[in-house]
Amino acid sequence: MSKIGISITVKLFAAYQEAYKVSELVLDFPENTQVFEVRERLINEHPELARWRDVTRFGVNLNFVEPDTIIQDGDEVVLIPPVSGG
Repeated sequence: MSKIGISITVKLFAAYQEAYKVSELVLDFPENTQVFEVRERLINEHPELARWRDVTRFGVNLNFVEPDTIIQDGDEVVLIPPVSGG
């Protein structure tokens, strides 16, 4: 019997990294998951990240992608909130 779902690595930056206190996570999702659903899961786990929902960009395997991009098993997903200089 094959496994149901996929496993991805999520690279965290800025506010996401601050919330989780780590630079990456390995997470499991159902097959046919869209990349924006990764962001939604992180916001559900850390509601303080909701302020970044509308301004977060997505990267999959070093390429910027649209929120509706389907992620695949083994993908590296990056959530990129705006970064302020200081």
